[in-house]
Amino acid sequence: MRSEAPSVEEGCRLSEKKKMTPGRWVLAAALALGLLAVAGVGAWLWEINAPLVFPQAETITLHRAETLHRVSLRLEQRGILPTWWTFDLLGRLSGVGRDLQAGQYRIRPGLNEIELLRRFVAGRVILHRFTIIPGETFAELKAGLASDPNLRKPVRQQFSASWVMRQVGHPNESPEGVFAPETYFFPGGAPVSALLVRAYRRMAVFLGTAWAHRERTRVLKTPYQALILASLIEKESAYRKERPEIAGVFIRRLDLGMPLASDPTVIYALGPSFKGPLTVRDLDVASPWNTYRHRGLPPSPICYPSRNAILAALHPRIGKNLYFVSMGNGRHIFARTLSQQDRHIARYLLRKKGKKP
Repeated sequence: MRSEAPSVEEGCRLSEKKKMTPGRWVLAAALALGLLAVAGVGAWLWEINAPLVFPQAETITLHRAETLHRVSLRLEQRGILPTWWTFDLLGRLSGVGRDLQAGQYRIRPGLNEIELLRRFVAGRVILHRFTIIPGETFAELKAGLASDPNLRKPVRQQFSASWVMRQVGHPNESPEGVFAPETYFFPGGAPVSALLVRAYRRMAVFLGTAWAHRERTRVLKTPYQALILASLIEKESAYRKERPEIAGVFIRRLDLGMPLASDPTVIYALGPSFKGPLTVRDLDVASPWNTYRHRGLPPSPICYPSRNAILAALHPRIGKNLYFVSMGNGRHIFARTLSQQDRHIARYLLRKKGKKP
């Protein structure tokens, strides 16, 4: 039987059957969108894992309460990120976008966005250092704090003694001698009060421990008195091995009621304007810190003493020496009697001035 060609009417009906129904349109659109989404996710995953490329290492500061979106925009503006939205999306999807830690960060080429976000969340910031030098006075500490650009300071930056001691919770104490002379590390923008609290606590802990293991004497009755004596020892000699001997001299003079007659206390009493050398007239300055005129310890430390000086004050060398004088080479010679001391002065001090004994 021979087949016949479809009529025109039948061809139209077949054509209509081949047209896509609405359901098929939706399915096709969803499939296309799915493919685009997969491609987009793939592009995003590739982007956040790709090494960041920029000319050189950069330092960027994350400010307090700064949003992830703002950080992402700044990173793009600085040329660190190729586009802001990939980093922004990474932070939001990972759930840590609100955990960025404020501070300064050093960013080097080669990091990817995942590693960069981890660094911001972990707070691996640049650490700066501030050193309180043994023998420094409060005036010198104030100047150092005021000039450090990495510390966050009060608006007026006065650093008065009362303000400083309020920051550590002891407003009625003197700031002299009570901060441990060490190097402290801190993130950029850290408040100066936080550094002061650390330094105060570190000194308090060490002094308390050293006091508990001290050689007991009749003249040192409190840890603060030991701190005062240690500040004199710190200023008298930089030679660590003779500091216990100097401590012994001072302890014996205090025990006998003799003036300590320490030149550094006079220099402290004269203030920062003193340029030296000391004269006989200087030794008569009216000040409670002048241990030539006033017996006993001065009312406060005269500097920030090192641990070595504190240990020397609490473990003085036993002996009979009551005097010492500088030999001009950083060390001292000791004497039991005033006549012996006078001979040492003639030998070393007068020779230093170019005079015959």
